[in-house]
Amino acid sequence: MADTTTAKTVEQPEKSNEELKEIATQVRRDIVRMVHAVNSGHPGGSLGITDLLVALYFKVMKHHPEPFDMNGKDQDLFFLSNGHTSATMYSCLARSGYFPISELSTFRKLNSRLQGHPTTHEGLPGVRVASGSLGQGLSVACGAAQAKKMNGDKQRVFVLMGDGELEEGQNWEAALYASHHKIDNLIAIVDRNGQQIDGSTDEIGGLGDVAAKFKAFGWHVIEGDGNHFDSLIPTLENCVAAAGKAKPVMFIMDTKMGFGVDFMMDGHKWHGVAPNDAQLATALDELKVGTEGDY
Repeated sequence: MADTTTAKTVEQPEKSNEELKEIATQVRRDIVRMVHAVNSGHPGGSLGITDLLVALYFKVMKHHPEPFDMNGKDQDLFFLSNGHTSATMYSCLARSGYFPISELSTFRKLNSRLQGHPTTHEGLPGVRVASGSLGQGLSVACGAAQAKKMNGDKQRVFVLMGDGELEEGQNWEAALYASHHKIDNLIAIVDRNGQQIDGSTDEIGGLGDVAAKFKAFGWHVIEGDGNHFDSLIPTLENCVAAAGKAKPVMFIMDTKMGFGVDFMMDGHKWHGVAPNDAQLATALDELKVGTEGDY
């Protein structure tokens, strides 16, 4: 019997930057509320990458929330390598139509599909790979992007990594592989917030000139801001335009950990600490309610 189900395609290009800002504010409200409710999670990095994921899910990517296709044929794919920032991904998935927004209230609870790090065995729509063991996402993205090329699928694969995560050697093996095999439908993004759980990346790992490293590995490298849509959207458009030209694309994205909540910004303190009741109230007062409303 033929499958007559029609995929629901999200058409996002009409969204203005002001509309994206409203969605991002709502996503940030989701993040701090989700982490506070269970006194567990990683708000700092999650807040920092919010603008990127909002830009991808609500403007840049072509994707089909319903029905969810694990293979993602003829649509753009996104992989979250730094899986501890799952709260951002869950909020964007729910608010772009993958599952009910009300399910955000189950974050990190027993028997929830919204585990602290995304996993696949719960069958949560929008999650295509388990992540959180740092250093693996780029390899997964390489495989998915190469499979698309082999299948004649013209869409792209996006993957987000943390800068501290680059201390994992597997990233550099994947970087060599992607360049050697000319996986030019791959757009990788490094969240360069300069922080990791034990301190700054300069103190812990000494990453040096990340852009120069990826250029030396044969990537097309673009650097830019990741917390302001006026610059973020054009940079992502440049990344998309650079794809398909025999080189994988690397967007090195400068963000501030905790962006959007003043007392959480900068430093590594809020990498993995939940706000208390008073801190939550302060954060929510700063993050005025968006048009979607709280879950």
